[in-house]
Amino acid sequence: MSPVFAHGQLRLYLLSLLDSGPKHGYELITALSDRFGGTYRPSPGTVYPRLARLEEEGLVRRSDDGRKGTYALTDAGRLELAARSDDLAALEEGLAETVRSLAAAVRDDVRGSMAGLRADLAAAAQQARASAVPTTSPAAEARGQAHLRRAEAEVLLHRFRDELRADLRRAEAQGAIEQLTVDTVRTVLDSALTAVRATLRP
Repeated sequence: MSPVFAHGQLRLYLLSLLDSGPKHGYELITALSDRFGGTYRPSPGTVYPRLARLEEEGLVRRSDDGRKGTYALTDAGRLELAARSDDLAALEEGLAETVRSLAAAVRDDVRGSMAGLRADLAAAAQQARASAVPTTSPAAEARGQAHLRRAEAEVLLHRFRDELRADLRRAEAQGAIEQLTVDTVRTVLDSALTAVRATLRP
């Protein structure tokens, strides 16, 4: 993947994130990840050296809060941010396009992975059917049918899981997952588990 930030852009964006108030380094990393809908998350090795450099330049001030360092803009940092407001606006516009590109790449990757997995599952189900040994024994025939039904049910489970996972990842990339979604998944799965268990003989 090509660099998300051009030279000097991450430095400017860190200043802009601190404009809303002091933040820990982890909070800055999380804020950056949220800005990209989870499609990009900078490493501590990318962020902390730039914060140290900003501190050396007198643009941010670090104060220790237990084991964490809190970073805040200095007056000099606010002045630089104000002087570069046009650069920041252009950077935001470019980031919006980057987010769209990254989200599209994630969608393509998920679709490719799902297609391969579905093919594997279909082949496994076909192999299970082909390996069933014909027999005249009613008990053996019942076991064979049970094996095929179990394999088919597992294919359906995998398909459901992977399709829902793909939908969730797309929504995450767009920042569109609400708590209602999680609650709905929990309720539906609990109900489905209860209903399916009721059909299983002890």
